Amino acid sequence: MIINSGTIREAFQSFNTVFNKAFHEMEAQYPRVAMEVPSETRDENYAWLGAVPSMREWIGDREIKNLAAYGYTIRNKDFEATVTVPRNDLEDDCIGVYKPVFQDLAYSARKHPDKLVFGLFPRSFTEKCFDGKPFISDDHTPAFAGHKAKAQSNKGTYKLVPESYGAARTQMMCLVNDQGEVMNIVPDLLVVAPQKEAIARTILMANEIHQEVNIYKGTAELLVVPELAANPEQWFLLCTKRPVKPFIFQLRRRPQLVAKDSPSDDNVFFSKEFIYGVDARYNAGYVLWQLAFGSTGEADMPTGE
Repeated sequence: MIINSGTIREAFQSFNTVFNKAFHEMEAQYPRVAMEVPSETRDENYAWLGAVPSMREWIGDREIKNLAAYGYTIRNKDFEATVTVPRNDLEDDCIGVYKPVFQDLAYSARKHPDKLVFGLFPRSFTEKCFDGKPFISDDHTPAFAGHKAKAQSNKGTYKLVPESYGAARTQMMCLVNDQGEVMNIVPDLLVVAPQKEAIARTILMANEIHQEVNIYKGTAELLVVPELAANPEQWFLLCTKRPVKPFIFQLRRRPQLVAKDSPSDDNVFFSKEFIYGVDARYNAGYVLWQLAFGSTGEADMPTGE
């Protein structure tokens, strides 16, 4: 193959076609737990978190809710992955040899948001959300019309067993909003590390547990997340069926393949290498703590609880 601007452009188009096809054929898991929000600037402020009012009987004037009651900002980050293709390989018409390389580049780009979103889970016990408390905390305190209510918790410490799972469900369904009203939260997704898949499947799918009817069968779907393997005892119960989900994936720019392949570029002139890379801009963060329950899984649940 003669290397000129036309053949270089054809090579990029070929690599780009392989990349885009592989990217769109792969399925990401993060949409199950995070809502995707478009971003138009460097960072976005989610002042409305925790401040959306519920419907009430209209008597007298409207009650206007201040949507700037809280402040939570997510700043976009840049991400990239880069490979090189020797000039000689293009000259020898070896483009097909690099198809797996660009397919794997697409896989990395497609799965990176999963890594970002599910990477929030282990850190949720320490990283703060919109109310200034850790996302998973036993000290979330809503304000009711000028006075403080008792603290609410979305945190547990018990290992995953049927009893702790049931207690977490009850805890989530009893949470109230900052007007003191029950939020009608019904958890529907149990998230565990691969090491806890067996017990999770037993809780959600078995007909019987210890020769007794399993009352929790079918109460939630199961999501096994490889990104949680480093923290196998932690488990999470989420409410994901509402318009607002527990996490945010903030998208500024989708992954795209770019090239530095001009014959006059230093990498081509001096090193005889064409450089191809994928770059993107986005970030992830926490939304409503009420939609998530997390347990460290460090303690055994006492008998009878």
